[in-house]
Amino acid sequence: MAIQTPTRKPLPIEVRGSASQPLGMSAAQFLRDYWQKRPLLIRNAFPDFQAPIEPDDLAGLACEEGVLARLIVHDEKRDRWTVKNGPFEEAEFGKTPKRDWTLLVQDVDKWDADVAALLDHFTFLPSWRLDDIMISYAEDGGGVGAHVDQYDVFLLQGIGERHWAISDDPDAPLDFRNDVELKQLQVFEPTHEWLLGPGDMLYLPPGVPHDGVAIGNCMTISIGMRAPSQAELTGDLADFLAERMPEELRYTDPDLVPAKRAGEIDTAALNRLRQALPFAAALDRDLLADWFGRFITRYRNAQVAAAPPKATTDAAFDKAIEGGATLVRHPYARIAWVKGKKDATLFVSGNAYECPAALAERLAAERELVFERLPTGAEKRVLLTLVNDGQLGVRKGRRR
Repeated sequence: MAIQTPTRKPLPIEVRGSASQPLGMSAAQFLRDYWQKRPLLIRNAFPDFQAPIEPDDLAGLACEEGVLARLIVHDEKRDRWTVKNGPFEEAEFGKTPKRDWTLLVQDVDKWDADVAALLDHFTFLPSWRLDDIMISYAEDGGGVGAHVDQYDVFLLQGIGERHWAISDDPDAPLDFRNDVELKQLQVFEPTHEWLLGPGDMLYLPPGVPHDGVAIGNCMTISIGMRAPSQAELTGDLADFLAERMPEELRYTDPDLVPAKRAGEIDTAALNRLRQALPFAAALDRDLLADWFGRFITRYRNAQVAAAPPKATTDAAFDKAIEGGATLVRHPYARIAWVKGKKDATLFVSGNAYECPAALAERLAAERELVFERLPTGAEKRVLLTLVNDGQLGVRKGRRR
């Protein structure tokens, strides 16, 4: 008698979310079945969603110095794309056509606290994995063309509607057009199409071709991940090791025998190179963690904190904390930490600090910190150092 093997039911590409489950399932199930594996449309991920920023405020932000913004206009008849980089003058928005244009503003979470609060819904991911929240506002027909991203992204619809088309064909061509500044695909044949309204969210893993087009006035919120390429990781690791390797460490060949063929780099030479060039697998845990912590907290950071013009003294720090001051993380400060044998190493924007583990965890989890008691010892040392490095600001409070 033949025994039939039960076939596994295909995973759905569309689910419905709720206030308690924005992913339409548990975080563990999402990470197991979808994260970096397959796209997922989540209807009603955020019920009754209200955009945390108005289009006029987004346009105003795009006029600020230091803000990364682009204005993209599509001439549909001639299929020409124009890209302008900010900051913009307010008059620029009065010159835009009636349709087919998009404003993209990156790092909006660094400038707006209400936008940053959206990240609280993604704490199931390591905080150092999150890159930024980019927000796009588009008039009818606006978009950036069919393209592919090399990182995970959650596309949350904020205002209006957007038509999304994707291709989950593993053999889809990924050649780019050479006649436009944007990295658009030459050929795009969608396998799925949806219309998203406010609160709907589309998750896309890396490498999925997609195209979003505004239906009327439209705002889309993109929560993007940081995914350094192997080339970037290798280059930074090589620099990190080179800085720490003594000059006397060189290629050696005490086992050299007479050359058989002139100029050949033989197997023995390649083996010696493997010994002379320690890669990540050869590093001990502490050194690898030290490099990665520094690298990932400065990777893709558009700006860095500047030290205040006047350093805060011990006494001034104590007085501020006792008066109910709040320590506020710099918007561009990236934080990660690694637990050691006793305490922890705290990484902030590429710098490393010895820090008590409990404080390191709190600094990574909270953007604003209020202390019921005056920090002392190691806690105070690291907090005062972060304040004087510009990574933490002091916002005065009422005296308790």
